[in-house]
Amino acid sequence: MQTLQIKNNQSVPVSEIPGMDYGAFFDLNTGLVDRKSQRHCVNYFGIPDGGRILLFCCIADDDEQIIHLSSCRVNPTQKYASFTARLFCFEKFEREIHENFGINYSDHPWLKPVRYAFDRADKSQTIANYPFYSIDSEELHEVGVGPIHAGIIEPGHFRFICNGEQILHLEIQLGYQHRGIEKLYLKPQKLSQLATLAENITGDTVVGHSTAFAQVWESLCGFETTPNMDLSRIVALELERIAIHTGDLSAACTDIAYQLGSSVYGRLRTPIVNFMQEWCGNRLSKGLIRPGQDRFPFTQELADRLSSILDIFEPDFTEMNKQLFSLPSALSRFERTGVVSVADAASIGVVGMAARTSGVNRDIRSSHPTGLYNEIRHEAIVKHHGDVYSRVQLRKNEVIQSIGYLRRLIAGLPVKTENIGLKSPSSNMFALSLVEGWRGEICHCAITGTKGELIHYKIKDPSFHNWLALALSVRNNEISDFPICNKSFNLSYSGHDL
Repeated sequence: MQTLQIKNNQSVPVSEIPGMDYGAFFDLNTGLVDRKSQRHCVNYFGIPDGGRILLFCCIADDDEQIIHLSSCRVNPTQKYASFTARLFCFEKFEREIHENFGINYSDHPWLKPVRYAFDRADKSQTIANYPFYSIDSEELHEVGVGPIHAGIIEPGHFRFICNGEQILHLEIQLGYQHRGIEKLYLKPQKLSQLATLAENITGDTVVGHSTAFAQVWESLCGFETTPNMDLSRIVALELERIAIHTGDLSAACTDIAYQLGSSVYGRLRTPIVNFMQEWCGNRLSKGLIRPGQDRFPFTQELADRLSSILDIFEPDFTEMNKQLFSLPSALSRFERTGVVSVADAASIGVVGMAARTSGVNRDIRSSHPTGLYNEIRHEAIVKHHGDVYSRVQLRKNEVIQSIGYLRRLIAGLPVKTENIGLKSPSSNMFALSLVEGWRGEICHCAITGTKGELIHYKIKDPSFHNWLALALSVRNNEISDFPICNKSFNLSYSGHDL
Protein backbone atom coordinates (compact mmCIF):
# COMPACT_ATOMS: atom_id res chain seq x y z
CA MET A 1 0.00 0.00 0.00
CA GLN A 2 1.35 3.41 -0.99
CA THR A 3 1.02 6.81 0.65
CA LEU A 4 0.17 10.10 -1.01
CA GLN A 5 3.37 12.13 -1.15
CA ILE A 6 3.11 15.92 -0.86
CA LYS A 7 5.46 18.84 -0.30
CA ASN A 8 5.31 21.35 2.53
CA ASN A 9 2.48 23.87 2.09
CA GLN A 10 0.70 21.73 -0.48
CA SER A 11 -3.02 21.00 -0.48
CA VAL A 12 -4.60 17.88 -2.01
CA PRO A 13 -8.13 16.50 -2.37
CA VAL A 14 -9.05 14.45 0.69
CA SER A 15 -10.29 11.73 -1.66
CA GLU A 16 -6.73 11.22 -2.97
CA ILE A 17 -5.31 10.33 0.47
CA PRO A 18 -5.07 6.52 0.48
CA GLY A 19 -7.42 4.79 2.90
CA MET A 20 -6.67 1.32 4.25
CA ASP A 21 -7.56 -1.13 6.97
CA TYR A 22 -5.91 -0.67 10.36
CA GLY A 23 -3.42 -3.51 9.96
CA ALA A 24 -2.01 -2.02 6.75
CA PHE A 25 -2.16 1.50 8.23
CA PHE A 26 -0.20 0.30 11.28
CA ASP A 27 2.49 -1.50 9.28
CA LEU A 28 2.86 1.33 6.77
CA ASN A 29 3.35 4.19 9.21
CA THR A 30 5.42 2.41 11.83
CA GLY A 31 7.55 1.12 8.97
CA LEU A 32 8.01 4.60 7.55
CA VAL A 33 9.34 6.17 10.74
CA ASP A 34 13.10 5.87 10.72
CA ARG A 35 14.85 5.10 13.99
CA LYS A 36 17.75 7.20 12.72
CA SER A 37 15.36 10.17 12.54
CA GLN A 38 15.35 10.89 8.80
CA ARG A 39 11.58 10.24 8.85
CA HIS A 40 9.30 11.25 11.70
CA CYS A 41 5.64 11.86 12.48
CA VAL A 42 4.66 15.52 12.13
CA ASN A 43 0.96 14.94 12.87
CA TYR A 44 -1.41 12.09 13.64
CA PHE A 45 -5.03 12.87 14.47
CA GLY A 46 -8.63 11.82 13.97
CA ILE A 47 -11.93 13.41 12.94
CA PRO A 48 -15.50 12.12 13.44
CA ASP A 49 -16.85 10.32 10.39
CA GLY A 50 -20.41 9.07 10.67
CA GLY A 51 -20.06 7.01 13.82
CA ARG A 52 -16.49 6.02 13.02
CA ILE A 53 -13.21 7.92 13.34
CA LEU A 54 -11.14 8.86 10.30
CA LEU A 55 -7.45 8.86 11.21
CA PHE A 56 -4.83 10.82 9.27
CA CYS A 57 -1.11 10.15 9.68
CA CYS A 58 1.52 12.53 8.30
CA ILE A 59 5.11 11.25 8.15
CA ALA A 60 7.82 13.66 7.00
CA ASP A 61 10.85 12.40 5.11
CA ASP A 62 13.54 14.98 5.85
CA ASP A 63 15.99 13.65 3.25
CA GLU A 64 13.49 13.57 0.37
CA GLN A 65 11.66 16.75 1.51
CA ILE A 66 8.26 15.10 1.20
CA ILE A 67 5.39 14.24 3.58
CA HIS A 68 3.65 10.86 3.39
CA LEU A 69 -0.13 10.99 3.93
CA SER A 70 -2.37 8.03 4.69
CA SER A 71 -5.73 7.46 6.36
CA CYS A 72 -7.79 4.77 8.08
CA ARG A 73 -11.36 4.49 9.40
CA VAL A 74 -11.70 2.85 12.80
CA ASN A 75 -14.54 1.91 15.11
CA PRO A 76 -14.22 3.69 18.49
CA THR A 77 -15.72 0.70 20.32
CA GLN A 78 -12.96 -1.68 19.23
CA LYS A 79 -9.39 -2.08 20.51
CA TYR A 80 -6.39 -1.68 18.25
CA ALA A 81 -2.68 -2.39 18.42
CA SER A 82 -0.85 0.81 19.36
CA PHE A 83 1.84 2.43 17.23
CA THR A 84 3.48 3.36 20.54
CA ALA A 85 4.26 -0.23 21.49
CA ARG A 86 6.52 -0.35 18.43
CA LEU A 87 7.73 3.28 18.32
CA PHE A 88 7.47 5.46 21.40
CA CYS A 89 7.40 8.71 19.41
CA PHE A 90 3.68 8.07 18.74
CA GLU A 91 2.69 7.95 22.43
CA LYS A 92 1.36 11.51 22.77
CA PHE A 93 -0.55 11.35 19.48
CA GLU A 94 -2.31 8.12 20.47
CA ARG A 95 -3.09 9.39 23.95
CA GLU A 96 -4.78 12.42 22.40
CA ILE A 97 -6.78 10.25 19.97
CA HIS A 98 -7.87 8.10 22.93
CA GLU A 99 -8.80 11.16 24.96
CA ASN A 100 -10.75 12.77 22.12
CA PHE A 101 -12.66 9.74 20.82
CA GLY A 102 -12.36 6.94 23.38
CA ILE A 103 -10.41 4.68 21.01
CA ASN A 104 -8.63 2.06 23.09
CA TYR A 105 -5.35 0.33 22.38
CA SER A 106 -4.51 -3.18 23.47
CA ASP A 107 -0.86 -2.53 24.28
CA HIS A 108 -0.33 1.21 24.80
CA PRO A 109 1.96 1.60 27.85
CA TRP A 110 -0.21 4.16 29.62
CA LEU A 111 -3.29 5.89 28.18
CA LYS A 112 -3.15 8.92 30.43
CA PRO A 113 -5.08 12.08 29.55
CA VAL A 114 -3.18 14.66 27.50
CA ARG A 115 -5.16 17.91 27.74
CA TYR A 116 -8.47 17.31 29.53
CA ALA A 117 -10.15 19.02 26.61
CA PHE A 118 -13.75 20.09 27.19
CA ASP A 119 -15.00 17.66 24.54
CA ARG A 120 -13.01 14.63 25.78
CA ALA A 121 -14.73 11.29 25.37
CA ASP A 122 -14.58 10.33 29.05
CA LYS A 123 -15.70 13.24 31.24
CA SER A 124 -14.92 11.21 34.37
CA GLN A 125 -11.22 11.74 33.69
CA THR A 126 -10.47 14.95 35.55
CA ILE A 127 -7.45 16.83 36.84
CA ALA A 128 -8.40 15.75 40.36
CA ASN A 129 -7.97 12.04 39.59
CA TYR A 130 -4.93 12.25 37.31
CA PRO A 131 -3.08 8.88 37.52
CA PHE A 132 0.36 9.97 38.73
CA TYR A 133 3.11 7.41 38.71
CA SER A 134 4.22 6.58 42.25
CA ILE A 135 6.71 4.36 44.07
CA ASP A 136 5.85 2.88 47.44
CA SER A 137 9.00 3.34 49.53
CA GLU A 138 9.86 4.76 52.93
CA GLU A 139 13.17 6.04 51.53
CA LEU A 140 11.63 8.18 48.77
CA HIS A 141 9.52 11.31 48.89
CA GLU A 142 7.42 13.30 46.43
CA VAL A 143 7.70 17.01 45.70
CA GLY A 144 4.92 18.90 43.97
CA VAL A 145 5.47 22.17 42.10
CA GLY A 146 2.56 24.17 40.68
CA PRO A 147 0.09 24.31 39.05
CA ILE A 148 0.18 27.92 40.27
CA HIS A 149 3.64 29.42 39.81
CA ALA A 150 5.30 32.62 40.86
CA GLY A 151 5.21 35.19 38.08
CA ILE A 152 2.89 35.22 35.07
CA ILE A 153 3.43 31.82 33.45
CA GLU A 154 0.46 29.56 32.84
CA PRO A 155 -0.51 26.60 35.06
CA GLY A 156 1.20 23.23 34.99
CA HIS A 157 2.00 20.69 37.70
CA PHE A 158 5.36 18.96 38.20
CA ARG A 159 5.47 15.87 40.44
CA PHE A 160 8.97 14.74 41.45
CA ILE A 161 9.93 11.45 43.06
CA CYS A 162 13.21 12.01 44.91
CA ASN A 163 15.77 10.15 46.95
CA GLY A 164 17.01 12.98 49.11
CA GLU A 165 17.96 15.71 46.62
CA GLN A 166 18.28 13.32 43.68
CA ILE A 167 15.40 13.25 41.18
CA LEU A 168 14.44 9.72 40.19
CA HIS A 169 11.35 10.58 38.19
CA LEU A 170 9.42 13.65 37.04
CA GLU A 171 5.88 13.59 35.73
CA ILE A 172 4.53 16.73 34.09
CA GLN A 173 0.76 17.21 34.22
CA LEU A 174 -0.74 19.79 31.88
CA GLY A 175 -4.27 20.52 30.75
CA TYR A 176 -5.30 23.20 33.23
CA GLN A 177 -6.26 25.96 30.83
CA HIS A 178 -7.99 25.67 27.47
CA ARG A 179 -9.23 28.18 24.94
CA GLY A 180 -10.58 25.65 22.46
CA ILE A 181 -8.66 27.26 19.60
CA GLU A 182 -9.00 24.35 17.18
CA LYS A 183 -12.80 24.39 17.60
CA LEU A 184 -12.91 28.17 17.18
CA TYR A 185 -11.47 27.77 13.69
CA LEU A 186 -14.63 25.91 12.67
CA LYS A 187 -16.99 28.76 13.54
CA PRO A 188 -17.94 31.18 10.75
CA GLN A 189 -15.51 34.07 11.13
CA LYS A 190 -13.73 36.67 9.08
CA LEU A 191 -10.28 35.75 7.79
CA SER A 192 -8.74 38.46 9.99
CA GLN A 193 -10.29 36.80 13.05
CA LEU A 194 -8.84 33.41 12.08
CA ALA A 195 -5.42 35.02 11.66
CA THR A 196 -5.76 36.62 15.10
CA LEU A 197 -6.48 33.19 16.58
CA ALA A 198 -3.19 31.92 15.11
CA GLU A 199 -1.31 34.81 16.73
CA ASN A 200 -2.62 33.77 20.11
CA ILE A 201 -1.88 30.03 20.04
CA THR A 202 1.22 30.77 22.06
CA GLY A 203 2.23 34.32 22.86
CA ASP A 204 5.97 33.88 22.33
CA THR A 205 5.61 32.41 18.83
CA VAL A 206 3.31 34.89 17.11
CA VAL A 207 5.21 34.89 13.82
CA GLY A 208 5.71 31.13 13.73
CA HIS A 209 2.05 30.19 14.18
CA SER A 210 0.62 33.05 12.11
CA THR A 211 2.95 32.09 9.24
CA ALA A 212 1.82 28.46 9.45
CA PHE A 213 -1.83 29.52 9.32
CA ALA A 214 -1.21 31.93 6.43
CA GLN A 215 0.53 29.20 4.45
CA VAL A 216 -2.26 26.68 5.05
CA TRP A 217 -4.92 29.16 3.96
CA GLU A 218 -2.97 30.28 0.90
CA SER A 219 -2.45 26.65 -0.08
CA LEU A 220 -6.20 25.99 0.14
CA CYS A 221 -6.84 29.06 -2.01
CA GLY A 222 -4.18 28.25 -4.62
CA PHE A 223 -2.36 31.48 -3.82
CA GLU A 224 1.34 32.00 -4.56
CA THR A 225 3.17 34.45 -2.32
CA THR A 226 5.10 37.39 -3.71
CA PRO A 227 8.82 37.97 -3.04
CA ASN A 228 7.86 40.85 -0.74
CA MET A 229 5.65 38.60 1.39
CA ASP A 230 8.36 35.95 1.55
CA LEU A 231 10.88 38.53 2.70
CA SER A 232 8.62 39.92 5.43
CA ARG A 233 7.92 36.45 6.80
CA ILE A 234 11.50 35.22 6.90
CA VAL A 235 12.77 38.47 8.43
CA ALA A 236 10.04 38.30 11.09
CA LEU A 237 10.74 34.61 11.83
CA GLU A 238 14.46 35.22 12.31
CA LEU A 239 13.86 38.35 14.41
CA GLU A 240 11.50 36.36 16.63
CA ARG A 241 14.21 33.72 16.99
CA ILE A 242 16.81 36.35 17.97
CA ALA A 243 14.50 38.03 20.48
CA ILE A 244 13.40 34.84 22.25
CA HIS A 245 16.84 33.21 22.28
CA THR A 246 18.37 36.37 23.73
CA GLY A 247 15.65 36.61 26.36
CA ASP A 248 16.14 32.94 27.24
CA LEU A 249 19.88 33.49 27.71
CA SER A 250 18.93 36.22 30.16
CA ALA A 251 16.57 33.84 31.97
CA ALA A 252 19.22 31.11 32.12
CA CYS A 253 21.61 33.57 33.75
CA THR A 254 18.88 34.50 36.24
CA ASP A 255 18.43 30.85 37.20
CA ILE A 256 22.12 30.47 38.03
CA ALA A 257 22.21 33.84 39.84
CA TYR A 258 24.49 35.50 37.26
CA GLN A 259 23.17 39.03 37.45
CA LEU A 260 25.38 40.60 34.78
CA GLY A 261 24.24 38.13 32.12
CA SER A 262 20.63 38.47 33.20
CA SER A 263 20.77 42.24 32.83
CA VAL A 264 22.76 42.49 29.61
CA TYR A 265 20.90 39.82 27.63
CA GLY A 266 17.62 41.26 28.88
CA ARG A 267 18.65 44.70 27.66
CA LEU A 268 19.73 43.34 24.27
CA ARG A 269 16.33 41.76 23.64
CA THR A 270 14.62 45.13 23.93
CA PRO A 271 15.82 46.83 20.70
CA ILE A 272 14.83 43.74 18.68
CA VAL A 273 11.23 43.71 19.90
CA ASN A 274 11.11 47.51 19.71
CA PHE A 275 12.01 47.25 16.03
CA MET A 276 8.94 45.06 15.53
CA GLN A 277 6.92 47.86 17.13
CA GLU A 278 8.35 50.31 14.59
CA TRP A 279 7.66 47.92 11.73
CA CYS A 280 4.09 46.77 12.41
CA GLY A 281 2.95 48.56 15.57
CA ASN A 282 3.32 45.63 17.97
CA ARG A 283 6.41 44.40 19.84
CA LEU A 284 5.29 40.76 19.50
CA SER A 285 4.60 41.14 15.75
CA LYS A 286 0.82 40.84 16.02
CA GLY A 287 -0.93 42.06 12.89
CA LEU A 288 2.15 41.58 10.69
CA ILE A 289 1.42 38.26 8.95
CA ARG A 290 -1.85 37.83 7.06
CA PRO A 291 -2.82 35.34 4.32
CA GLY A 292 -2.46 36.83 0.86
CA GLN A 293 -1.27 40.20 2.14
CA ASP A 294 1.87 42.16 2.76
CA ARG A 295 0.31 44.57 5.26
CA PHE A 296 3.58 46.16 6.34
CA PRO A 297 6.04 46.03 3.42
CA PHE A 298 9.69 45.80 4.43
CA THR A 299 11.07 49.02 2.97
CA GLN A 300 14.62 50.26 2.45
CA GLU A 301 14.09 52.62 5.36
CA LEU A 302 13.26 49.66 7.62
CA ALA A 303 16.26 47.77 6.24
CA ASP A 304 18.58 50.65 7.12
CA ARG A 305 17.06 50.91 10.57
CA LEU A 306 17.42 47.19 11.23
CA SER A 307 21.00 47.21 9.98
CA SER A 308 21.93 49.95 12.45
CA ILE A 309 20.22 48.04 15.30
CA LEU A 310 22.16 44.89 14.46
CA ASP A 311 25.41 46.88 14.26
CA ILE A 312 24.90 47.93 17.87
CA PHE A 313 23.45 44.61 19.06
CA GLU A 314 26.08 42.25 17.67
CA PRO A 315 29.27 43.47 19.40
CA ASP A 316 27.53 43.71 22.78
CA PHE A 317 26.03 40.23 22.32
CA THR A 318 29.45 38.84 21.36
CA GLU A 319 31.13 40.43 24.38
CA MET A 320 28.48 39.11 26.76
CA ASN A 321 28.88 35.62 25.26
CA LYS A 322 32.62 35.75 25.96
CA GLN A 323 31.93 36.64 29.57
CA LEU A 324 29.27 33.97 30.13
CA PHE A 325 30.97 31.09 28.34
CA SER A 326 34.31 31.63 30.06
CA LEU A 327 32.87 31.90 33.57
CA PRO A 328 33.69 28.70 35.53
CA SER A 329 30.79 29.11 37.97
CA ALA A 330 28.33 29.37 35.06
CA LEU A 331 29.83 26.48 33.14
CA SER A 332 29.72 24.27 36.21
CA ARG A 333 25.94 24.74 36.33
CA PHE A 334 25.46 24.22 32.57
CA GLU A 335 27.76 21.33 31.71
CA ARG A 336 26.45 17.77 32.16
CA THR A 337 23.22 19.13 33.70
CA GLY A 338 19.86 18.03 32.32
CA VAL A 339 21.15 15.57 29.71
CA VAL A 340 18.86 14.09 27.05
CA SER A 341 20.76 11.37 25.20
CA VAL A 342 20.76 11.02 21.43
CA ALA A 343 18.95 7.68 21.77
CA ASP A 344 16.22 9.13 24.00
CA ALA A 345 15.77 12.19 21.78
CA ALA A 346 15.29 10.00 18.71
CA SER A 347 13.04 7.54 20.54
CA ILE A 348 10.56 10.06 21.91
CA GLY A 349 10.53 12.15 18.72
CA VAL A 350 11.77 15.52 19.95
CA VAL A 351 11.85 18.38 17.45
CA GLY A 352 13.51 21.72 16.91
CA MET A 353 16.04 23.11 19.31
CA ALA A 354 15.66 20.23 21.79
CA ALA A 355 16.42 17.73 19.01
CA ARG A 356 19.39 19.64 17.61
CA THR A 357 21.08 19.83 21.02
CA SER A 358 20.90 16.03 21.35
CA GLY A 359 22.45 15.20 17.99
CA VAL A 360 19.19 14.91 16.00
CA ASN A 361 19.29 17.14 12.91
CA ARG A 362 15.69 18.27 12.69
CA ASP A 363 15.06 21.73 11.24
CA ILE A 364 12.24 22.56 8.82
CA ARG A 365 14.29 25.43 7.37
CA SER A 366 16.61 22.88 5.74
CA SER A 367 14.50 19.70 5.57
CA HIS A 368 11.25 21.20 4.18
CA PRO A 369 12.14 24.78 3.18
CA THR A 370 9.69 27.24 1.67
CA GLY A 371 9.99 30.77 0.31
CA LEU A 372 13.37 32.42 0.75
CA TYR A 373 14.67 29.58 2.91
CA ASN A 374 15.22 27.78 -0.41
CA GLU A 375 17.67 30.52 -1.38
CA ILE A 376 19.40 30.80 1.99
CA ARG A 377 20.16 27.05 2.04
CA HIS A 378 20.08 26.92 5.80
CA GLU A 379 22.41 24.49 7.58
CA ALA A 380 21.19 23.46 11.00
CA ILE A 381 23.47 23.88 13.99
CA VAL A 382 23.65 20.56 15.83
CA LYS A 383 25.11 19.84 19.28
CA HIS A 384 25.64 16.36 20.66
CA HIS A 385 25.84 16.45 24.45
CA GLY A 386 22.14 17.11 25.12
CA ASP A 387 22.79 19.14 28.30
CA VAL A 388 21.93 22.66 29.44
CA TYR A 389 25.26 23.84 28.09
CA SER A 390 24.35 22.58 24.61
CA ARG A 391 20.96 24.30 24.80
CA VAL A 392 22.37 27.70 25.80
CA GLN A 393 25.19 27.34 23.26
CA LEU A 394 22.69 26.60 20.52
CA ARG A 395 20.77 29.76 21.36
CA LYS A 396 23.95 31.82 21.17
CA ASN A 397 25.00 30.28 17.84
CA GLU A 398 21.55 30.54 16.27
CA VAL A 399 21.33 34.24 17.16
CA ILE A 400 24.62 34.84 15.35
CA GLN A 401 23.46 32.72 12.41
CA SER A 402 20.15 34.59 12.18
CA ILE A 403 21.93 37.95 12.20
CA GLY A 404 23.97 36.76 9.22
CA TYR A 405 20.81 35.71 7.39
CA LEU A 406 19.14 39.06 8.06
CA ARG A 407 22.13 41.01 6.76
CA ARG A 408 22.07 38.99 3.53
CA LEU A 409 18.32 39.37 3.12
CA ILE A 410 18.09 43.10 3.67
CA ALA A 411 21.11 43.79 1.45
CA GLY A 412 19.05 43.01 -1.63
CA LEU A 413 15.38 43.90 -1.17
CA PRO A 414 13.08 42.43 -3.87
CA VAL A 415 11.27 44.61 -6.34
CA LYS A 416 7.86 45.40 -4.87
CA THR A 417 5.05 43.43 -6.49
CA GLU A 418 1.32 43.88 -6.15
CA ASN A 419 -0.81 41.51 -4.12
CA ILE A 420 -3.05 39.45 -6.38
CA GLY A 421 -5.85 38.80 -3.87
CA LEU A 422 -7.15 35.59 -2.36
CA LYS A 423 -9.77 33.33 -3.83
CA SER A 424 -12.02 31.23 -1.60
CA PRO A 425 -10.63 27.96 -0.26
CA SER A 426 -11.23 24.92 -2.46
CA SER A 427 -13.72 22.30 -1.29
CA ASN A 428 -12.89 18.87 0.16
CA MET A 429 -9.19 19.57 0.50
CA PHE A 430 -6.44 18.64 2.95
CA ALA A 431 -3.62 21.15 3.54
CA LEU A 432 -0.49 20.92 5.67
CA SER A 433 2.08 23.55 6.60
CA LEU A 434 5.35 23.13 8.49
CA VAL A 435 7.24 26.12 9.91
CA GLU A 436 10.42 26.11 11.99
CA GLY A 437 9.56 28.44 14.85
CA TRP A 438 12.25 29.43 17.32
CA ARG A 439 11.25 26.53 19.58
CA GLY A 440 10.97 24.02 16.74
CA GLU A 441 8.61 22.39 14.30
CA ILE A 442 5.11 23.89 14.03
CA CYS A 443 2.50 21.95 12.04
CA HIS A 444 -0.94 23.18 10.99
CA CYS A 445 -3.37 20.93 9.10
CA ALA A 446 -6.72 21.99 7.64
CA ILE A 447 -9.58 20.08 6.02
CA THR A 448 -12.36 21.79 4.08
CA GLY A 449 -15.92 20.66 3.42
CA THR A 450 -18.13 20.73 0.36
CA LYS A 451 -18.42 24.54 0.38
CA GLY A 452 -14.76 25.24 1.11
CA GLU A 453 -15.49 25.81 4.79
CA LEU A 454 -13.13 24.54 7.47
CA ILE A 455 -14.42 21.28 8.95
CA HIS A 456 -11.26 20.42 10.87
CA TYR A 457 -8.21 22.39 11.98
CA LYS A 458 -5.29 20.69 13.73
CA ILE A 459 -2.49 22.57 15.49
CA LYS A 460 0.77 21.08 16.74
CA ASP A 461 3.19 23.24 18.69
CA PRO A 462 6.71 21.82 19.17
CA SER A 463 6.06 21.69 22.92
CA PHE A 464 3.67 18.79 22.23
CA HIS A 465 6.73 16.68 21.40
CA ASN A 466 9.21 18.12 23.86
CA TRP A 467 7.66 18.16 27.35
CA LEU A 468 8.68 14.54 27.82
CA ALA A 469 12.28 15.48 26.99
CA LEU A 470 12.27 17.89 29.95
CA ALA A 471 10.97 15.12 32.24
CA LEU A 472 13.76 12.79 31.12
CA SER A 473 16.45 15.46 31.36
CA VAL A 474 16.15 15.93 35.12
CA ARG A 475 16.54 12.27 36.10
CA ASN A 476 19.54 11.78 38.42
CA ASN A 477 19.96 15.55 38.74
CA GLU A 478 19.48 17.38 42.00
CA ILE A 479 16.10 19.01 42.42
CA SER A 480 17.82 22.40 42.69
CA ASP A 481 18.84 21.97 39.04
CA PHE A 482 15.24 21.78 37.85
CA PRO A 483 14.80 25.55 37.23
CA ILE A 484 17.78 25.78 34.87
CA CYS A 485 16.78 22.54 33.11
CA ASN A 486 13.25 23.86 32.67
CA LYS A 487 14.38 27.23 31.35
CA SER A 488 16.86 25.64 28.95
CA PHE A 489 13.87 24.10 27.11
CA ASN A 490 11.39 26.97 27.69
CA LEU A 491 8.35 25.00 26.56
CA SER A 492 4.84 26.35 26.14
CA TYR A 493 1.85 25.53 28.35
CA SER A 494 -0.63 27.27 26.05
CA GLY A 495 0.88 25.69 22.92
CA HIS A 496 0.24 22.29 24.50
CA ASP A 497 -3.17 22.81 26.07
CA LEU A 498 -4.69 24.90 23.24
